[in-house]
Amino acid sequence: MDEKRLIGLRIERLRKSRGLSRESFAEAADISVNYLGRIERGTENPTLDMFLKIAKALKVETWELLDCKHEANHRELKELLTELVKEADTERLRLAVKILRTIVR
Repeated sequence: MDEKRLIGLRIERLRKSRGLSRESFAEAADISVNYLGRIERGTENPTLDMFLKIAKALKVETWELLDCKHEANHRELKELLTELVKEADTERLRLAVKILRTIVR
């Protein structure tokens, strides 16, 4: 999945987690519902000003909109974990295994 789509999913999930419809959120962010829909689908190229408006309306820091790797699908998440494992030293791998075991159980 491409980065724009992941960012769009992130924005959509943040919006929904706050119980906001597209319409009510678009009004709060002072943008059109159609434009918001295109952002959430990853077909739009929002400006920095637009990201700032969206973050303010969601009451999050702007960087949180871009923190979207965890929004990937199952296969992509496995690939991301594989990349992270390659970079980790033994001590961090041990910690990661403990954390994952706790979560999966």
